[in-house]
Amino acid sequence: MRSRTLVRPAAVAASLAVATVLAACGTVATVHRHVAAHNTQYTYYRSMMGAYNGGSMMDGARGGWMIGGVGFRWMTGAGGIPGWMHGGRLPGYMMRGSTDPGKIMGRFWANAPGPRVSPAQATSLGDRVPVGAHVNRAADTITFTSASVRLSVVASPAGGPDETFRIAGLVNPKLVVPAGARVTMEVVNADPDTAHGLVVTGSQGASSDLPMMTAQPAFVGSAVWFLGNPTSAGMHAGTLTFTAITPGTYRYLCAVPGHARQGMTGAFIVTASH
Repeated sequence: MRSRTLVRPAAVAASLAVATVLAACGTVATVHRHVAAHNTQYTYYRSMMGAYNGGSMMDGARGGWMIGGVGFRWMTGAGGIPGWMHGGRLPGYMMRGSTDPGKIMGRFWANAPGPRVSPAQATSLGDRVPVGAHVNRAADTITFTSASVRLSVVASPAGGPDETFRIAGLVNPKLVVPAGARVTMEVVNADPDTAHGLVVTGSQGASSDLPMMTAQPAFVGSAVWFLGNPTSAGMHAGTLTFTAITPGTYRYLCAVPGHARQGMTGAFIVTASH
């Protein structure tokens, strides 16, 4: 499969930090032009939010803050955790009666830039056994012993249980890696109408409706916050890469509010080196 490069919201964290400082000095319009010229995700965000509901979100009385850098960080998690994933609510006029914010974000980001895969590729990725992995199907466990770990994860795959992950043909398997391993996960959102993502976090997060309120990402780089709905262009894909430094028991889960409690979670075990 051809290599794909993901433009992730976190990649613009430095630019947005500058935007925050300059905005306080009254130069936010200049910063917006600078960021938009250099980042396709931010350009898409401003276009999408400006057009939402006939442009009503530009009205300061209804949430005009969301059109700029502050709203971009709150929605996408650029430079941190998305606000709507750790206690901040999406505005009521955006929800339009929905109780699942993932449905709103999936629709908003359906046409966002970034890598895509076809449904056939998603099926193949969800069933693919990672190189160097030992798969115990009876125990629903995938064990790695090498210093480099690469695997594919498909969220809400076709033909499988909804609100689950598929890895090597298993549903939410336990993943076991050695301490110090460099882990790369390619995540694909196969759900037709809901955003999903993947975060490796503390073990207590899975029981919470808002897991990011109880547990931060366990390792630097261990989060792809969300991927939008599939379109005719394909299914959104994103890659997270991190080093599993500290031995312990963690969880991989979808951080979208409510999804982990509905079943989108599995154990992630980092074993001590011998």
